[in-house]
Amino acid sequence: MRTEAIDPPGITWQRVSPKYVTVRLVEWAIGNLITVIVLTLPLIFVLLGWWRWPPLWLAITVPAVTLVLAIWRLLLIPRQVRAIGYAERDDDLLIRGGIFFQRTMTVPYGRMQYVDIGVGPVERGLGLCTLKLHTASPGTNATIAGLPAGEGTRLREQLAARGEARLAGL
Repeated sequence: MRTEAIDPPGITWQRVSPKYVTVRLVEWAIGNLITVIVLTLPLIFVLLGWWRWPPLWLAITVPAVTLVLAIWRLLLIPRQVRAIGYAERDDDLLIRGGIFFQRTMTVPYGRMQYVDIGVGPVERGLGLCTLKLHTASPGTNATIAGLPAGEGTRLREQLAARGEARLAGL
């Protein structure tokens, strides 16, 4: 997958693990389950006669629209995960993501202050991790979620070493 407008030529993108879809599905389920339940409470209260407001049509429409949007987001999750990628170059790391609103970020090794790995409970169970790159500018902090734990560890060590080498050369 290459987007001519924003991708540098000649880049071979490394993809995150397909298991990351499961992590995103769990996050989706938890967030949307709570949202739909909360937005359905007015409908239940109206049907039980406990509330007179909102009108029945509004009490039905709000959770229904929310459910439709949630299903739309659910269908996009596998494609969003496939869009995440990274590429190591000689002087910097490229990170890309997004389907509709695509983004390619360049993080120079010399700008990296530290590289961090985070693991949530679902990621841990699937053997995945999230790599976080911290720079002096908060706008350029970047993450690569869904990396296999071994690749995350390798990448952390590789990026830290390259960052130190570039910083020492300044």
